[in-house]
Amino acid sequence: MARLRSIMLLMLDVPRTANFFREGLGCKVVMADDSFAEVQTGEVNIMLKSVQSIAESTKGYSPFLNFEVDDIDGAISRLIYHGGSLDGPIKYPAHGKVAAVQAPCGHMISLFEPNSDLLTLQSRLK
Repeated sequence: MARLRSIMLLMLDVPRTANFFREGLGCKVVMADDSFAEVQTGEVNIMLKSVQSIAESTKGYSPFLNFEVDDIDGAISRLIYHGGSLDGPIKYPAHGKVAAVQAPCGHMISLFEPNSDLLTLQSRLK
């Protein structure tokens, strides 16, 4: 079986986006220069590669990077401070809080904060 090692995103400003992931989400930037960066996000790393034109970066809603966070409000505040923008309201389904943030490079970041009461209840039922 093949295993996903990394995801590569194409963008115009690698240093700004690496900083966005480091300062906004607390991810470790393994290496970075003006044209390439590698960001540790757990099991799968994100590779950031510089391109010369917006057409090459195919800015939009794909791919969508999904992150689980402990504090969605704090994560959103940090991401906005570092150039992100909230895309719609925070939603509150029964399983937790969800939100979408557009990174400065244009890629979409999904945030999920699990409902701690639901997790506690599920662990008691096991």
